[in-house]
Amino acid sequence: MQVEINLNKSVDENAAIYFELAKKAKRKLEGARKALEDSKKKLAELRTKEGKFLEEEKEKRAKVEIKHEWYEKFHWFFSSEGFLCIGGKDATSNEIVIKKHLDPMDLVFHTDMAGSPFFVIKDGQKAGEVTLNETGQAAGMYSRAWKLGHGTADVFYVKPEQVTKEAKAGEFISKGSFMIYGKTNYLHPKLECAIGLAEGRIIGGPVSAVKNKADKVVIIIPGKEKKSDLAKKVKHKLGGGELDEIIKFLPAGEGDIKK
Repeated sequence: MQVEINLNKSVDENAAIYFELAKKAKRKLEGARKALEDSKKKLAELRTKEGKFLEEEKEKRAKVEIKHEWYEKFHWFFSSEGFLCIGGKDATSNEIVIKKHLDPMDLVFHTDMAGSPFFVIKDGQKAGEVTLNETGQAAGMYSRAWKLGHGTADVFYVKPEQVTKEAKAGEFISKGSFMIYGKTNYLHPKLECAIGLAEGRIIGGPVSAVKNKADKVVIIIPGKEKKSDLAKKVKHKLGGGELDEIIKFLPAGEGDIKK
């Protein structure tokens, strides 16, 4: 380091000049250090915000990627034979299932009990006995028979042309209800519901249909466990799945895990 000495000034005066320069340099250094610390803090904040932004974007993309089909607003499952089966969840959706989604080649399932869903097998007149039995079980387990703790239910099925809103003289048909005319075919399914995990996604419905597609399955029967508590136990046994999705597939009322 070179030091310039002003010969026209005394030693003390030269020293004073360098002392002032040193003080200025020190102030600049402290300012630079403070600016550096501020920059580090701002950089850390930006990185935190960036991490949150990326995480939120990832969640948004994940939600977009899960495509919800039209039938998922109802009770639904695909039979072991590959037939789509849908059922009403209440009076309004019963109306929609029959009035909007019933086609000539379908089959309609119901029970003799009030408060039961109407189930439809799409293109069901081509379905085999396995699909008929699975849909019968679905109609039974989502009916009031489950709430009453019954072990089985009486379920019948008919063709679309046998289902109508036209009541007999003097009778009134409430919302979600329909008149059935002609011959009925009866099934007596066992009331059991299966919840499964298939490729990371929760599915539910008749036991054989769910077993045919899921990697892990839990079977539910009418019982005494509250729906919310039961869903937690099912999730634990499956080792995954969302509670809301599990609850959607559970029948109304209480139940127990089959041992």
